[in-house]
Amino acid sequence: MTRSLRAGVSLLAFSIGAQALCGQALAQDASQAEAPAANAEIVVTAQFRAQNLQDTPLAITAVSGELIASRGQTNVSEIASQAPNVTLKPQGQELGPGIIAFIRGVGQTDPNFALEPGVGMYIDDVYLPTLTGSLLDLTDLDRVEVLRGPQGTLAGRNSLGGSIKLYSKKPEGSNTGSIEATYGRYNRIDVRGLFDVKLAENLFMRVGGVTKNVDGYVKRLDYNLTHPGTNVPTFAKGADPVLGKLGGTSSVAGKVSLRWQPSDRVDINLSGDYTRERNEPGANVLLYANTSAVFDGPNATFTGGRPFLQGTNGAGIPLNCAFVPNGVNSCDTISGYDRRFISYATYGDAARPDSQMPYKPTFTDPHSNLDNYGAALTIDVDLSDALKLKSITSWRKYTADWSYDSDGSPIANNNLNQTQKNRQWSQELRLSGKVLDDKLDFTVGGFYFDTRGTFTGRINLNYAGIDFLHGPDPTPAKNKALFANFTFALAEGANLTGGIRQSWDEKDYGYVRRNPDGTAIQGPCNFFLGAPTAGPTGIGNQPNCLLFGLNGLTASFRDSRVDWRVAADYRFSPDFMAYAQVSTGYRAGGVNPRPFFPSQATAFRPETITAYEVGFKSDLFDRKLRVNVSAFFNDYKNIILSSVNCLDLATAGPGGSSQATPCLRPSNVGSAHVKGFEVETLIRPVENFTIDGSVSYLDFQYQNVDTLSTGVTLKDVTPYTPKWKAAVGVQYDIPDVLKGMVTLRLDGAYQSKIYTEAANLDSLLVSSTVPANSPVTPSPFSNSGGGGSITTLRLSNRIDGYFLANARVGWQSEEKDWGVTLEVQNLTNKYYFLTLLQEAFGAGTASGQPGRPRTWSVSVRRSF
Repeated sequence: MTRSLRAGVSLLAFSIGAQALCGQALAQDASQAEAPAANAEIVVTAQFRAQNLQDTPLAITAVSGELIASRGQTNVSEIASQAPNVTLKPQGQELGPGIIAFIRGVGQTDPNFALEPGVGMYIDDVYLPTLTGSLLDLTDLDRVEVLRGPQGTLAGRNSLGGSIKLYSKKPEGSNTGSIEATYGRYNRIDVRGLFDVKLAENLFMRVGGVTKNVDGYVKRLDYNLTHPGTNVPTFAKGADPVLGKLGGTSSVAGKVSLRWQPSDRVDINLSGDYTRERNEPGANVLLYANTSAVFDGPNATFTGGRPFLQGTNGAGIPLNCAFVPNGVNSCDTISGYDRRFISYATYGDAARPDSQMPYKPTFTDPHSNLDNYGAALTIDVDLSDALKLKSITSWRKYTADWSYDSDGSPIANNNLNQTQKNRQWSQELRLSGKVLDDKLDFTVGGFYFDTRGTFTGRINLNYAGIDFLHGPDPTPAKNKALFANFTFALAEGANLTGGIRQSWDEKDYGYVRRNPDGTAIQGPCNFFLGAPTAGPTGIGNQPNCLLFGLNGLTASFRDSRVDWRVAADYRFSPDFMAYAQVSTGYRAGGVNPRPFFPSQATAFRPETITAYEVGFKSDLFDRKLRVNVSAFFNDYKNIILSSVNCLDLATAGPGGSSQATPCLRPSNVGSAHVKGFEVETLIRPVENFTIDGSVSYLDFQYQNVDTLSTGVTLKDVTPYTPKWKAAVGVQYDIPDVLKGMVTLRLDGAYQSKIYTEAANLDSLLVSSTVPANSPVTPSPFSNSGGGGSITTLRLSNRIDGYFLANARVGWQSEEKDWGVTLEVQNLTNKYYFLTLLQEAFGAGTASGQPGRPRTWSVSVRRSF
């Protein structure tokens, strides 16, 4: 954290120094534009041309940079709190630095390259192909556009559920700048700075930098030191029981933008950015533990099991309720700590080596790192008064590296360290114009996208008896598209819009599997050849022999698709416009990137949507009341979701043995009908008082499902899809206070219950003595129960509904050169979960990512 803070201060020092070099120029133009009215127009480019938000026949939430600042939002996941039918969550610890994104029930949780995001993420019209690296900072933005529904003909890349587009402020040569510093709870230290300067005639530069640092809020404790007399050995290096923390962040980011306008018909923008994160692992607490934590025994009768962790008295230690700090599945005895924010994770595997698992012990550095950088060149040329050409060229690269200890205990049943790398290049060309006396507005263009990604990991799954190197698995992919969009003015106030897009997708996947020392995996397992061993992971088998046959396998995906859109809108008056549209979209298929057996290396088909939508946009009562409403029906087919239990492979192994777990397989789970509505409003009842709000409803109904393979039933819904969402923001400005203005703001957001897995699970009662899935006693659980004082445990992947509130009090001087803000987030100190991970059927655990408790911060801003 200290290194990132120093780097951030250095970057901001450069920013301030450059301002000083501008000297007199900065002093001459220090004033800023007046703050816009609450219902000021927002210009969006969702249909390839600049339009007033209220004239765009789409379900779109547009948030200005000013509103983002007034809400105190700092990353893109926070935008979703106010956007109807949109869910953005930071990834759980298991999947590293990124986001989970769903819109109208369409989305994705897995950031692997083999899957395309169901929600398209863009920064300045540059497409980001994975969820990794998509938890974008909101520094120096002009606006954010959240487009709901398929964007097959309206975006750089097919986006089935919708698109989230961030647009940076362009250099203007205004000779202005600002710096802001924030301090808050958990040693939060943020520093942001920017300046905009005129370098020469028609040449401008804008530089922005930010460093963000905050300590984690989940404590990792040594179980031995906090439970005197326990049989669990210590992992501490001294007398301090705190091994570390989870959920802390330390990042620095910077962006330099150049703008050259050689003539009044040419606008050239070149930008480069870099983000460096050196974070703690994501916050994670154990919620359910139920495994005996032993490897298969050394003989055919499954006796003499080898423990994952040997206690101080030599006996094996089971993983059970004793290591769950809080909740209905806890029998922990700890005191003196907030049990809701405790983990006993060690990021170590202290198992003793033997001939079947010779690569023990092993330890991982707890971390979640990201290096993300790129450059973009956008050229706008007015070929004539009626014809415009836009070129968007981009190159980006990132490396993400993170560790994961899902069991939250010293007993290593599931420890991973993973690295994902990506390099991408894209080119988009658009030709826009107006013909037929400006009655026909058109855009035609093409898009090319080339990406080269690799995934590598030390995958240590003791519960499955395997510990191996995954990758580097190469996943080269390309997407090419031609598109056209036309809007014809049928009459005064009436428009008909049509769009079409032809796409071509190709993706290759290669499987590389080796032992941790780099040697080749030997097989088949001696057990399958008749050796008297306790299953394929018992002593007498070759290490990792279950993976034999995967190394060197390749797979590929090729497909093409035509998508279209037809929309009509009519403006009944200057205050009221209605629209209707039908559109299609698709998400490319692929092949399972994480097979643990050759039988799991299965393909999945593309998923498709046909979406029907009607709505209206209105500004009423002398523009004091804005109400936008949309209603939709989606025919959603071949839905791609990840399964954590490959039920169809329960007897797929040699001799009828199970290959159902471990499993993390993308599958086409079925088809559904999805309908709902969305309402957004902005109200200014009196001067200096504004209210913004939204409410949404979504009814997701499967029409057919593949229960046998995936466990999904007709009553389930897609993950991270609440039936109801609502948000409200209230702001009151008080002028003439200490020669400035005081702003009071309160924001609240509600979401109803969600499920975090494709197969929804409200509550399943599980015996702590459940038998393992052996030839003698078949069971859906791979491992036998862990015992403990709680004999019946409760398993769930449901997050109950919750309401969160934030409050801000700010003061800004009349000249707008000074500002101070006090902010409280999670005002009611609500305990809630952002994500859950249910691994009970394989690993015997379930864990969750709790949200931060109540926090406060104070910010000081100086503008030049």
